[in-house]
Amino acid sequence: MKKLIKIEINGKLFKIHADTSKTLLHVLREDLHLTGTKKGCNEGECGACTILLDGKAVYSCLLLAVDANGKRITTIEGLARDGKLDPLQETFVEYGAIQCGFCTPGMILSGKALLNENPYPSEEEVKIALAGNLCRCTGYKKIITAILAASQSHQSRKEKCESYQ
Repeated sequence: MKKLIKIEINGKLFKIHADTSKTLLHVLREDLHLTGTKKGCNEGECGACTILLDGKAVYSCLLLAVDANGKRITTIEGLARDGKLDPLQETFVEYGAIQCGFCTPGMILSGKALLNENPYPSEEEVKIALAGNLCRCTGYKKIITAILAASQSHQSRKEKCESYQ
């Protein structure tokens, strides 16, 4: 059975006739060709399919597309603006926090959700935010460092702006 759903994805409104048994991951990848969201375990264990749903990090493999009706979704494709990477994406590149890239979208979106909620997290808070994301290529040190660097960069920009007031 199909149901008409309306979802805002990366700032654009989509009206989709989705099968009621399809996951949001399937709709994003197969129907909308937003392949930055990765299919890993398909069981909510690896975090490769992480997206932001109304600003919160969620596993798209565990969410039926019909349950996203009326929601705001951000995928990795939606972070860059006007051809410019999001500051968190920039720090991932700068700090070498990208290996094969398979887990990277989920890591970045989990980090983004954390920074949106808490712009200045501790190292422990970053580790907790990333607990549902697995990387098989590297240790997590560079990933944690990149998220903390993005936080510090945000703090520096804030301080510069306040000094001009």
